[in-house]
Amino acid sequence: MYDLIIIGSGPAGLSAAVYGKRAGFDIVVIEMNPMSGGQVLNTYEVDNYLGLPGINGFDMGMEFKKHAEGMGVKFANAKVSRIENIDNDHFNVVTDDDSIFETKSIIIATGAAHALLNVPGEEKLTGKGVSYCATCDGAFFRNKSVAVVGGGDVAVEDAVFLSRLCEKVYLIHRRDSLRAAKMLQDRLFACGNVEVLWDSVVEEIEGNEQVESVKIHNVKEDKHETKAVDGIFIAIGLNPNSGFVRDIVECDDGGYIIAGEDCVTKTPGIFAAGDVRTKGLRQIVTAVADGANAVASVERYILDKQQK
Repeated sequence: MYDLIIIGSGPAGLSAAVYGKRAGFDIVVIEMNPMSGGQVLNTYEVDNYLGLPGINGFDMGMEFKKHAEGMGVKFANAKVSRIENIDNDHFNVVTDDDSIFETKSIIIATGAAHALLNVPGEEKLTGKGVSYCATCDGAFFRNKSVAVVGGGDVAVEDAVFLSRLCEKVYLIHRRDSLRAAKMLQDRLFACGNVEVLWDSVVEEIEGNEQVESVKIHNVKEDKHETKAVDGIFIAIGLNPNSGFVRDIVECDDGGYIIAGEDCVTKTPGIFAAGDVRTKGLRQIVTAVADGANAVASVERYILDKQQK
């Protein structure tokens, strides 16, 4: 019987593991992927984490994992299929191979995955010109033409970033106005090599071994055209990795686990940290903070149960 099981080992999960060990908990971290670190592993450079300007994302993830291992945190490589609430006393965390981990409390830190366009050519050409991270892969497209899909902060930031590297950037947005912050829009419109394709959606990504072009449909004018590009960056949002717990915790319409800054869910004993929970800002620093807050809430929960 563990005091705490942490599901997921991105920045939120690893931070929770460090704080949990400092609190004296018996912990295991369950991670479905071969490596810990979460989305940060795919980030070329992190320039906004205090004290570590310009660190490579992969190196940051490895340092986070090393810190947790140095504290004596145990790790299990498995995919969690479900959580069972046993008489409101403890939980069984069940994995795909039917292994069962018993625990008094759980922190869900499974993060979120990039939303897909689900158009022909996307899957085939992922990693061959189709990317979901401009800062990771933008350098490969220096002096080339690329497209960015989306209209929020991330898409506009990506377009501005790529404009400094690429000869031409198309921003493809399905509406006639952007959702991004005004400051970001001002930066975008000041870029001389960015062209916004309004009211447009991607129909197909074309290419054999690499992206060669993208088919676009202007839904307002019902016009179809093809743009020659060397790469396409998809920034249409995130999908929280919460499917396995939606029957045991409350989620919002987008699938994010409803939890505040204290990371407390409406299911006693289950906490949510990082990108998987409802929050205004999804960054490495806020995920790390969530890990600390979640453990503080776990401490209060376990102490309250002991006193009853």
